[in-house]
Amino acid sequence: MNEMPARGDTRIAEVMTAIRQRIAARSLTPGAKLPSIRALAASMRLSKSTVVEAYERLVAEGIIRSKPGAGYYVAAPLAPLFLAETRPELARAVDPLWISRQSLDAGEGMLMPGCGWLPASWMPHEAIRRGLRTLSRADDAVLTDYGTPLGLPALRNFLARRMGGHGIEASPAQIILTDSGTQAIDLICRFLLEPGDTVLVDDPCYFNFHALLRAHRVKVIGVPYTPSGPDIALFAQVLETHRPRLYITNAAIHNPSGAILSPVTAHRVLRLAEQFDLTIVEDEIFCDFEMTPAPRLAAFDGLERVIQIGSFSKTLSASVRCGYIAARADWIEGLTDLKIATTFGGTHLQAALVLALLTDGSYRKHMEALRQRLAAAMAEAAVRLRAIGVVPWIEPKAGMLLWCRLPDGIDAAEVARHALAEKIVLAPGNVFSQSADAGSFMRFNVAQLTDPRILPTTVAAMRAASVPLLPGGKKVARSAG
Repeated sequence: MNEMPARGDTRIAEVMTAIRQRIAARSLTPGAKLPSIRALAASMRLSKSTVVEAYERLVAEGIIRSKPGAGYYVAAPLAPLFLAETRPELARAVDPLWISRQSLDAGEGMLMPGCGWLPASWMPHEAIRRGLRTLSRADDAVLTDYGTPLGLPALRNFLARRMGGHGIEASPAQIILTDSGTQAIDLICRFLLEPGDTVLVDDPCYFNFHALLRAHRVKVIGVPYTPSGPDIALFAQVLETHRPRLYITNAAIHNPSGAILSPVTAHRVLRLAEQFDLTIVEDEIFCDFEMTPAPRLAAFDGLERVIQIGSFSKTLSASVRCGYIAARADWIEGLTDLKIATTFGGTHLQAALVLALLTDGSYRKHMEALRQRLAAAMAEAAVRLRAIGVVPWIEPKAGMLLWCRLPDGIDAAEVARHALAEKIVLAPGNVFSQSADAGSFMRFNVAQLTDPRILPTTVAAMRAASVPLLPGGKKVARSAG
């Protein structure tokens, strides 16, 4: 249960809010002197110590500055920040970063059926609090020192045993901890790629793969994804024609489609990878949502040309940033050097917290309950979406994501724009598609779909966004006349 703020803290917050509002309204401009402590205390009927504390906190935030002996002055205007918070950025291009920006910047009252994480209420808060209390009593070095470059040995030992349960033989020396799954991919790209190299992704795939690869200035090619994995004929054709250096895909539950790689397709992918000297990055961030373990390319391959990555942001906490890379032993040295160059030490404190949460007995129970809850939410969401003409591409066997086709003639990006104006963040299909052939698709998070306002608003947005589409899902261009 949240604690009520102390009365003194409430009064301090009132002073801070009053000053921020005056700066935002331009009644206090940059460089202007603030009311004296005595004057403001008298006008607001507060103690001088309350005003002093409020001013000091505003100084700490960089909003005002103190001139000893002269008083307090406005450091910078806040109006741009307040204006940005008053409305969504409707004019921003609907690109691979669009959903991330809207979801991560979401203010109070925003609903996010397009985001890729669970609601805060579904996460293991009490276990996290217990872990933090235990960690607060740890040695000083755990709380303050840099971690080792490879990362906390005990957590790497745990991950090695965990991978063994999935048929992947990896020693702790083949595992390096990272700040997140995204950082894991970034390090791998820095290690293996040069600008201009070609990288293969699924079409559709997780939208941030596109954004990250764009940052590395590589050529990205998508291969259509089927309910059993990548389209093998087209996969082989792309390898023959473009000779990509890397293929990035999901293990376990595919994002956004919810599909699961079949053993037959996995073997064919690995044979082609060997034939064309292709390295595969297998992201298993959703693996703990599985009811039945899916095939792992890393298990079939033995970490020879497959690199496996993952994190616990979807199941434990997105605030506790901790991911990992498992790779062949001779690559770990280079990855470690890159990690030192880009982040220096390891995330010792966060790794220790993740280890405590994974090993205190609560994680297994949390995931068992979570899988059942998601299964019920998935079934209910599929029924409700079909009732408004939104049809799931497949019925996923597990997880939180539904990849759905909208009714004919409706452009998903326009639906998302209209919904955003009503404080609902949706995930239009083309942000996941390298070929931009998913204009009539939308990804829904079933755990975030429970608010009764979402579907009626989506229906209204679909009506407002109805435009002709080509058979592949691309919008028909309209003439200026």
